[in-house]
Amino acid sequence: MNSFTKLFNLNSGEEDKLKVLKNVRSNIYFRGATVWILACAIFVASVGLNVNSTAVIIGAMLISPLMGPIIGAGFGLGIFDFVLFKRSLRNLGIATVVSLIVSTLYFYLSPFKEAQSELLARTSPNIFDVMIAFFGGLAGVIAMTRVEKGLPLAGVAIATALMPPLCTAGYGLATGNYAYFAGAFFLYTINCVFICIATYIIVKYLKYPATRQIDKKHEVRVKYVITGIIILVMIPSAYFAYDLYKEQRFSHNVRQFLRSEFETKGDIVVYNRNNYYSSPKE
Repeated sequence: MNSFTKLFNLNSGEEDKLKVLKNVRSNIYFRGATVWILACAIFVASVGLNVNSTAVIIGAMLISPLMGPIIGAGFGLGIFDFVLFKRSLRNLGIATVVSLIVSTLYFYLSPFKEAQSELLARTSPNIFDVMIAFFGGLAGVIAMTRVEKGLPLAGVAIATALMPPLCTAGYGLATGNYAYFAGAFFLYTINCVFICIATYIIVKYLKYPATRQIDKKHEVRVKYVITGIIILVMIPSAYFAYDLYKEQRFSHNVRQFLRSEFETKGDIVVYNRNNYYSSPKE
């Protein structure tokens, strides 16, 4: 093996596969203390979004146990352990419902109903969120399969940001703003799907043994399903990214117009307001 290959060799420093699988299986469940930790993390994240505090939101993401069942689902698909896959999805569903209930109750009872910038940032997902979820998920799964886990898992929890979209979805339910709910829940779905797919890819690359014999036709069917899910998520994400590009181009053109028509002539623009969504579209 040459030095270049050694540089990118994922088998170097790899943890025993049975130990990794045991750890994955133990982290998928939501019951007892884990549910309370999740509820507390959701409450803290909701407060952070409500008062527009980035530091508080980051703190909530660090104590969130939401990654466990998502990675479990990816491992389940990768080793064809459909019992693990179903249990992971069931526990992810429980965690999602608990999170929505807690965040909805918080925002319903909170006297501060105005949407802050941290909250608004989670209502318009796009293709960049797909990339963050996928590459963040890759980093997290690679870290999980190492003998020395290090700090990447904490960074992944912050980068992929599972908590804030769920809290924003709760805000949308509490205030009756279903557009916010849909956008935030779609962002949460993007994160879940692409962390799971990143896990599946690493499990396959590291050649984790399948728990059951499966025929080639069934394996191909699983890959087709995964590809279909990716396409379904990518299409609206790409559309939203293009819409974001047009909005930024519109704002740039407004700034250029103000500069050329007023500022270069010695006039001072004290205040300007533009709304891309109420302007005539191309």
